[in-house]
Amino acid sequence: MKRLLLVRHGESVWNATRRLQGQADIPLSERGQDQVRALAPLVARLAPDLVLTSDLQRARQSAALLGHPEARLQPLLREISVGDWTGKSIDALDPAPYQGWREGSHVPEGGESWAEFSARTGRAVGGAQAEGQATVLMVCHGGVIRALLDRLIGLAPRHILPVGPASLTVLGFRNGLARLEALNVTPGGLSLDAPD
Repeated sequence: MKRLLLVRHGESVWNATRRLQGQADIPLSERGQDQVRALAPLVARLAPDLVLTSDLQRARQSAALLGHPEARLQPLLREISVGDWTGKSIDALDPAPYQGWREGSHVPEGGESWAEFSARTGRAVGGAQAEGQATVLMVCHGGVIRALLDRLIGLAPRHILPVGPASLTVLGFRNGLARLEALNVTPGGLSLDAPD
């Protein structure tokens, strides 16, 4: 694999109301569908050879809107499980545990640890590398992108701004090493206040 294209799904119905989804199977909002359609020409220019998508609805919908309805489902690309926080408003959570979770140190009751999540997403990349394709597109979730940036280039979660909906992050690979080529690219410009 020479290049890994990571696309976060468009805004979901719960993103629009600042509710944590984790692995809840929530669809895209109309705005989210429009966001993905706007990103599609950029992704098409990068001509992925292999397209993988999380099996959650919002990612599958995004893959189809990007022009890849045949994308292979990869459950390892699911968002991190937020356990008891699923469906809760971000604004209603105690700020200290929430910040700890954003930094990878706090695990909500019944949720997935950062280490477990990072290992799972790493297995997805390992499987994609074994396919032998030059450019791989993964349509996934903000947490997955953050976990892969941590795992592949050592960018700890506390140093990563939220990944915007329908944004593109690109990693290039040379001599077995990953390097960041683009982060959080959207057709409308940089998004600094993306929802979780």
